[in-house]
Amino acid sequence: MTILDEIADYARIRVQRNKEIKSIDALRFEAAMFQKEGFPFEEALKGEDISFICECKKASPSKGIIAEDFPWLDIALDYEKAGADAISVLTEPKWFLGKDEYLSEIASLVNIPCLRKDFVVDEYMIYEASILGASAVLLICSILTKEEIKRYISICDGLGLSALVEAHDEKEVQMALESGARIIGVNNRNLKDFSVDTDNSKKLRSLIPENVIYVSESGIKDASDVQSLREAGVNAVLVGETLMRARDKEQKLKELKGIKI
Repeated sequence: MTILDEIADYARIRVQRNKEIKSIDALRFEAAMFQKEGFPFEEALKGEDISFICECKKASPSKGIIAEDFPWLDIALDYEKAGADAISVLTEPKWFLGKDEYLSEIASLVNIPCLRKDFVVDEYMIYEASILGASAVLLICSILTKEEIKRYISICDGLGLSALVEAHDEKEVQMALESGARIIGVNNRNLKDFSVDTDNSKKLRSLIPENVIYVSESGIKDASDVQSLREAGVNAVLVGETLMRARDKEQKLKELKGIKI
């Protein structure tokens, strides 16, 4: 069993616990009251230049604790001030030390869209994301079937949420396209062994039509990485650890954007 399988299994346990507290019917009804207008996450990634999704992340299974000190609201405000187009917020509690509160508090504070970064294994988690204030959810091809992704995208559409459908290889990209994904993220980190190769995004770019937003995730360390992905036709990058480890996050994001300090 890979770490990804373990995380997905634990997500199922989390959902089951939450269903015992609040039924899916009650949650669905509540989520309908939080419907978004105009798919703000999707729109945020349609700029002329490469867009930046900046991540609030305390820990990860590959690196352990990344940020001992984690003033999540300050981090989110720094990102917004530096010109982030969207913010990714980890809510997975066991391996990433995320919390739902991080998302709800950040989403209510900033004026840019937020992605719920978690391991969606049940539609319940999509309704939760809507209530927490997210404008988008992550759907990971390697833990879902094509039918599930199609259904989850349909649920997202009904709530005004965007779905960032994550793939790692050619087969998963095809699966994402066949599911009707409008945003596809290629993870440069292999979630089975945690190896990172930013060329993965460049290699798979040609498989994705121009009308689909293409996001490169993980392993982006400096402005040259961003420029290389920009030249490859990538529409957006998701940057986590590099920003989380930076002492001055605003300055680091400007560096990644290629802005002279």
